[in-house]
Amino acid sequence: MSVSQRLAELGIELPPVVPPVAAYVPATVHGGLVYTAGQLPMVSGVLPATGKVGDGHGLVPPADAQAYARQCALNAIAAAAAAAGGVDNLSRVVKVTGFVASVPEFTGQPVVVNGASELLGQVFGEAGVHARSAVGVTVLPLDSPVEVEVVFALA
Repeated sequence: MSVSQRLAELGIELPPVVPPVAAYVPATVHGGLVYTAGQLPMVSGVLPATGKVGDGHGLVPPADAQAYARQCALNAIAAAAAAAGGVDNLSRVVKVTGFVASVPEFTGQPVVVNGASELLGQVFGEAGVHARSAVGVTVLPLDSPVEVEVVFALA
């Protein structure tokens, strides 16, 4: 089954490519790979939440952050597909790097980034199994709670 067929089966429509907020491109192709820029969880040009991930009043709940990581992965697929000439030109997921803006005592970054990893597994099947880093950071662009970048292999 092609990636586009799998997306349709899952009822997932890729969002428009998020325009860069600085001097870079959303994705670039080199040597049989597509590298995405860090993707924020933008929906229709807006961040659904800002702030730090953690447990407690005024913080972004980890379950919400996991959903935002999923949106980051969708945005990464869209960016990579645009650079590759279509989603069916992406053959596998090679590497995911997830950044989670979190309070110092929060150690659940891997669970948050699972939102991206699980979506990529659903969309790409066995070809969605990837290497990964999940990193806690102090702050992300636009005060986003999460940012994800993905490396894809070309078909």
